[in-house]
Amino acid sequence: MKLTSTVFTVFEKSFKEQGNAYYIKKDYSEAFNYYTKAIDMCPKNASYYGNRAATLMMLSRHREALEDSQQAVRLDDTFMKGHLREGKCHLSLGNAMAASRCFHRVLELEPDNSQAQQEVKNADSVLEYEKMAELGFEKHDFRMVVFCMDRALESASACHRFKVLKAECLAMLGRYPEAQSVASDILRMDSTNGDALYVRGLCLYYEDCIDKAVQFFVQALRMAPDHEKARLACRNAKALKAKKEDGNKAFKDGNYDAAYELYSEALTIDPNNIKTNAKLFCNRGTVGSKLKKIDQAIEDCTKAVKLDETYIKAYLRRAQCYMDKEEYDEAVRDYEKVYQTEKTKEHKHLLKNAQLELKKSKRKDYYKVLGVDKNATEDEIKKAYRKRALIRISISASAEVQKEEEKKFKEVGEAFTVLSDPKKKSRYDSGHDLEDDTGNMGGEGWRSAGEPLSREEGRGRG
Repeated sequence: MKLTSTVFTVFEKSFKEQGNAYYIKKDYSEAFNYYTKAIDMCPKNASYYGNRAATLMMLSRHREALEDSQQAVRLDDTFMKGHLREGKCHLSLGNAMAASRCFHRVLELEPDNSQAQQEVKNADSVLEYEKMAELGFEKHDFRMVVFCMDRALESASACHRFKVLKAECLAMLGRYPEAQSVASDILRMDSTNGDALYVRGLCLYYEDCIDKAVQFFVQALRMAPDHEKARLACRNAKALKAKKEDGNKAFKDGNYDAAYELYSEALTIDPNNIKTNAKLFCNRGTVGSKLKKIDQAIEDCTKAVKLDETYIKAYLRRAQCYMDKEEYDEAVRDYEKVYQTEKTKEHKHLLKNAQLELKKSKRKDYYKVLGVDKNATEDEIKKAYRKRALIRISISASAEVQKEEEKKFKEVGEAFTVLSDPKKKSRYDSGHDLEDDTGNMGGEGWRSAGEPLSREEGRGRG
């Protein structure tokens, strides 16, 4: 019996020593195996659990390491390294209060332990960052939360709770790839993590991938039935999709008033869903233009591009509205933005057309000079010209007034010269430079058959 006990002791020490050797070589998997063999030989030895806990920490298996370190201090409450490792595991997992208790126990056993003193400070810092993050989240200061979680994770590197909170705030800030990356890392280690599933769904939801988002929300609720954020997000996603589809159907059916109301209702569901709301504003702007509410349409498109600066469709819709209002400067700016982003033939054509209309708008408006519509017939143009060419100027009028009236008379003659000639009129309507063709036309008018009127005839004899 004594011989058997001695053999076991030899094996224990051998396993422990081999575990130590592999630990020094940083072969932590082999070290773990030998420490486990030592524990199997002597399950009441606190130091064996302490050693295996250290190995598990190096393998980032912090929960298992916590269990081993707790078992070590249960076996020996004076085992200082066991308390220190338990504290480090708690801190890595984000439980700073429990970590602090462990570190203070170390200081009770060894008051001058510098490592424990530093770890107490680390735990206090994590607690402070937690409080700051909680306050920041309440105030929707998501950048502050991300900052606090980054600092806390320097000590609590294995805390899924901190990582999920950071990922959720990254999603709220529109930094979806970063948020997705953090959530995916958690799910690789724990595929059943409801919070990480919720964040994955949230990113998809905010990127307007509603159907995929709902799948993740449903999965999150399956893993955590009481997950209120996932439940609310799932409800909003379904409501948003249904209302948007109803609006699209009404628009397609030509029921623009109903479509306008449905898009408006959809916009009240979730103000945080920036991409979907940008599309809803643009859709409502399109409806507004159909309803001849051009100013409202421009306002909606402006809201859309404020939410999503890359939303080409909203710029195009607003530009067309500006064209309809003959606000060509604004239209050119929007088309330039579009063409800089997507250099397609269609966008180039739209830009050139807007630039042409802008150029035309800066010339004299001959139709306005004659007081006729742009679709006026040849007879209407002639009648309008006669009416304006025969306006009398009183000889008692001041020189300044007479000069102004002569200028107007010149413009009338110039307008008629262009608009009564089909070729010149076509070139004028198409925006070509007419200056070389018109020459000095200001002093001439035309009779109905093309015979010139004298200036005196044109203005009468007072």
